[in-house]
Amino acid sequence: MLLVWASGLRLGRDEGEKHRFVSAKDGLWETVGCVRMPLGKLLAAAAAVCCVLAMPFGALAAEPILETLKLPEVKTLRSLQETPYLSDAVAAGDLPAIADRLPAAPQIVPRGSAQRVGKPGGSINTLITREKDIRLLVVYGYSRLVGYNEKLEIVPDVLEKVEIEDGRSFTFYLRKGHKWSDGAPFTTEDFRYYWEDVANNDKLTPSGPTTSLAVDGEFPKVEIIDAQTIRYSWSNPNPFFLTKLAGARPLFIYQPSHYLKQFHAKYAEPATLAKYVDHSNARDWAQMHNRKARQYRFTNPKLPTLQPWVNTVKPPSTRFVAKRNPYYHRVDEFGQQLPYLDEMVLSVVTGSLIPAKVGAGESDIQSRGLNFSDYTFLKENDERSGYDVRLWKTVRGSQLALYPNLNTNDPEWRKLFRDVRFRRALSMATNRHEVNQVIYYGLCIEGNNTVLPASPLYHQNYRDAWAMYDPEAASALLDEMGLTERDEDGIRLLPDGRQMEIIVETAGENTEESDVLELIHDSWLEVGVKLFTKPSQREVLRKRIFAGETLMTMWFGYENGVPTADMSPDEFVPLHQQSYQWPKWGQYHETSGKSGEPVDMPLAQELLELHINWTTARSRDEREKIWHRILKIHADQVYTIGIVAQVPQPIVVSSDLKNVPVEGIYNWEPGAQLGIYRPDRFWLDR
Repeated sequence: MLLVWASGLRLGRDEGEKHRFVSAKDGLWETVGCVRMPLGKLLAAAAAVCCVLAMPFGALAAEPILETLKLPEVKTLRSLQETPYLSDAVAAGDLPAIADRLPAAPQIVPRGSAQRVGKPGGSINTLITREKDIRLLVVYGYSRLVGYNEKLEIVPDVLEKVEIEDGRSFTFYLRKGHKWSDGAPFTTEDFRYYWEDVANNDKLTPSGPTTSLAVDGEFPKVEIIDAQTIRYSWSNPNPFFLTKLAGARPLFIYQPSHYLKQFHAKYAEPATLAKYVDHSNARDWAQMHNRKARQYRFTNPKLPTLQPWVNTVKPPSTRFVAKRNPYYHRVDEFGQQLPYLDEMVLSVVTGSLIPAKVGAGESDIQSRGLNFSDYTFLKENDERSGYDVRLWKTVRGSQLALYPNLNTNDPEWRKLFRDVRFRRALSMATNRHEVNQVIYYGLCIEGNNTVLPASPLYHQNYRDAWAMYDPEAASALLDEMGLTERDEDGIRLLPDGRQMEIIVETAGENTEESDVLELIHDSWLEVGVKLFTKPSQREVLRKRIFAGETLMTMWFGYENGVPTADMSPDEFVPLHQQSYQWPKWGQYHETSGKSGEPVDMPLAQELLELHINWTTARSRDEREKIWHRILKIHADQVYTIGIVAQVPQPIVVSSDLKNVPVEGIYNWEPGAQLGIYRPDRFWLDR
């Protein structure tokens, strides 16, 4: 243990300073005493101590970084108001009064700037294209241990607060008195049951706990502190933990133990368990348990939940009715329990019929199954059918992007694609403004495949670098590379004499890609580069990319165009073969070097190092600096060629449905599509 001067507080000129001594032991700091002496004498004493112990100041462990996530203080509720839909059940004694259903400290949801306090009641309809989409009740319900708010900050939700130490230890504080949808207590026993009896049970989880919980192969140490407090910790920081808990498809690290124990061999009487297995037509008790425990799929109406609505219909069906959770943990500032809506009805229809049915007024809120191309038709019918069409911004890094394959098998093209001047030239030869005006009516933003203005990491240069339409500058770069020879049609020639004809391969799933590529073909032709389009089936295309047989691919831009510093930058790093600009580098990482190719370009190697640094960073500030370096490299190196972003997504909303934002972002991750805007606050004014 080492004693060292840690801080000083001046008490007066003649009194010297009061100084605190702390010990550094096992990387933690502890106050062990205070003295009052002049600073000069104190420094001399401290130096003497260091000499005696032969240890420099710099050898001390860094002070732990502590962070607490909690919601802003909201005024205390004066009273709670019973929900009309539930009042008869309360009066009959079938349901406790609202004060006994809510946690001791419910989450009090303040009004947003454009929202009003709602009226409880009513049922709304929405359309889905397959029965498995009842999972949208979990996606849209967006009840999470922690979740994103509209500023894309992670905040507590089901949890009352979270304490984080060094990014590697997470202490969760549950709300006292919180209950599952059937009224049973929600406690740390539900976390223990999942971890010990499910995740680490070789019958229920033969492959062991999900790798989503592992850091460098290490699974968490799980400590049950009391009925409302649990801690997860790793030796190294885990920057992915909270984002996975907040996801559209969240990481469930708890299960309703009171319900599922009856189907578990450790707790159930064998004869009774055997009857359950036989009745369920399951192979064994483990298969039966897993079928009944699907919290994301939402297929078991008897499975207790923490979501705002509870599915009441077991598949197969073409109509699913979800009813309000009487024990839901959120209330508005006037003491009304959320959700405002009593029911959500999901009807299964053929995907091609969704625009027509929505146009006929058969859905109260609809986004799935609608595209920007449906907007004109929907607007023509809005007044007659009583709905409003809103356009939210999709938040991919680019709606579509071009991916030059740096790992292509063709040696001449590989050399060209790896020359940053060539990538920059193609980017500057792309007339994004023309694409925006002709295809998207000028409603999109133009530029690189990168973060969007809604991201706190956004910088205008990341989107604009080498992305301004300048065919003269593009031609100059190509000339600088020595690509000056042309054929009689003005097409440049490769060093081996072939025409510079770039085949862009697509999945051929929509006309949007071909329309965009036709315009790019014309602008690239101005600089002497000819573009051909080759559509194929998605799986065939992927196999060709992974094998290095493609030159260039058109695909969607980066999935998450609105990241924060706490979200993983892995999309921007050569880690996955699904990254079509460097698939073989991704293969090499995914297979631990058994296939693919090692990264052999300096800046791409730096991206890998930055990713490692991000995963071990101890603070948000460190992670933010790393993110900006990654984005600067991408802006300068143009590994992908973005075109336009924020293509509008139609959101059809019944004229009677309130609190649905007029403007919003629309994305699966982050955002859970509608979920980030908390549909439990939507209400009907009828």
